[in-house]
Amino acid sequence: MSLPEIRFHDAKGVDVSLKSFEGKVLLIVNTASACGFTPQYAGLQALHEKYTAKGLQILAFPCNQFGAQEPGTNEEIQSFCVTNYSVGFPVFAKLEVNGAGAHPLYQWLKKEAPGLLGTEAIKWNFTKFLVSRDGKVLERFAPQSAPESIAPEIEKALSF
Repeated sequence: MSLPEIRFHDAKGVDVSLKSFEGKVLLIVNTASACGFTPQYAGLQALHEKYTAKGLQILAFPCNQFGAQEPGTNEEIQSFCVTNYSVGFPVFAKLEVNGAGAHPLYQWLKKEAPGLLGTEAIKWNFTKFLVSRDGKVLERFAPQSAPESIAPEIEKALSF
């Protein structure tokens, strides 16, 4: 399966494909509302505001696999993101990033950009993947990487 063919659901259950984001630089993030890294939503929103007009698209995928830190419904998650962080980028339906139920998007991302020592597993919420306009994973960032710290890599990706 190629990247544009990967499909998932938006928060209302509508089928979406990555094809609708072709030509954009993507920052793909697994998120959670009750995590120590949840304040990164503010940094992601700042990146969204600064770089969307230049071609960046942030895609957030809530996941409840790490400490059950995303227990809410898709509707509750949307409300949380807008109310607490004024999120303007898409936050999709919950999915799994690890294990037998890992979504095809995350299967592909992990294969393309393994973590430390070649491990493919996502370690925690707010792991970030930067994908070029032509669909290549440029870099994988650990949950501890604050969104503002990856701005230089985003700017490089947007300049091509």
